[in-house]
Amino acid sequence: MKYDAVVIGGSYAGLSAAIQIARARRSVCVVDTGEPRNRFADASHGFFGQDGAAPQDMIVKARDQLGAYPTVRMIVDMACDAIQVGGGFEVTLASGGTVAGRKLVLAFGISDVLPNIPGLSERWGDTVLHCPYCHGYEHRDGRLGVLWTAPMSLHQAALIADWGTTTLYLDGNPLPEGDARRLLDHRGVAIEAAPLRELRGRNRTLTSLLLGDGREVAIDALFLAPGSRLNSPIAERLGCALDNGPFGPIVRTDADRLTSVAGVYAAGDIARAPHNATWASADGVTAGISLHQSLVFEASMAGAAA
Repeated sequence: MKYDAVVIGGSYAGLSAAIQIARARRSVCVVDTGEPRNRFADASHGFFGQDGAAPQDMIVKARDQLGAYPTVRMIVDMACDAIQVGGGFEVTLASGGTVAGRKLVLAFGISDVLPNIPGLSERWGDTVLHCPYCHGYEHRDGRLGVLWTAPMSLHQAALIADWGTTTLYLDGNPLPEGDARRLLDHRGVAIEAAPLRELRGRNRTLTSLLLGDGREVAIDALFLAPGSRLNSPIAERLGCALDNGPFGPIVRTDADRLTSVAGVYAAGDIARAPHNATWASADGVTAGISLHQSLVFEASMAGAAA
């Protein structure tokens, strides 16, 4: 069976795209590994009507709602490759099977590339965080830190000062100068130049940072902007243009979330920066609606030409 659309990735972006396609009474197959990027977080914040909900619960509910549509199939598997075949696309699965679709939505997500500092990765999504809009309020009025990972960490530190007393940990990088230093001073951001040796605390709670010179400083939450990598090479193998985003590669799309390859759409964290669950879902809606409209009007134009 050739589906009208195959969606690779079943988190916020992919499910949002698929439900638009399903509600248009088109057939859609969602292929997903079940490992969303935000699986490390206990709660998702700022999402319309779902503030504080557990991300996995939101995904389970969305999958249940999507599964109620008769034109939907969902497969728990990894999409390993995709090729253009006979006016559509064939997706190869890790299990050895294939699924075919007239159109594709790429929503396979990204993975964060975290600094290799002891005690950091095990607290990721709890007391080591990336987005103040997603998690800053829960740590308001605490002792907050920003770990330098790139020049934009200066911007991040200036923002996070609205949530609490903030220190920029340079981790051995040069001291900011000029306008950057004046911005930090104006925002009341302290600067710590020493390298970080270790994050300390009980379980996923962060209580202190051990610095390279032996000092230990108290802290409640540490923010950073990690690098990222695409979870799949499929976009590149299909020939989709990639851009260098501020955190890592992103798939280039137009306003309809169409990539540089006809019939291939991309949505979510793989196709935008910065990242946010609401934006991912909204981009999925755009991709799903745009894909459906392309099915309608391409067929209509072909029929008219005949």
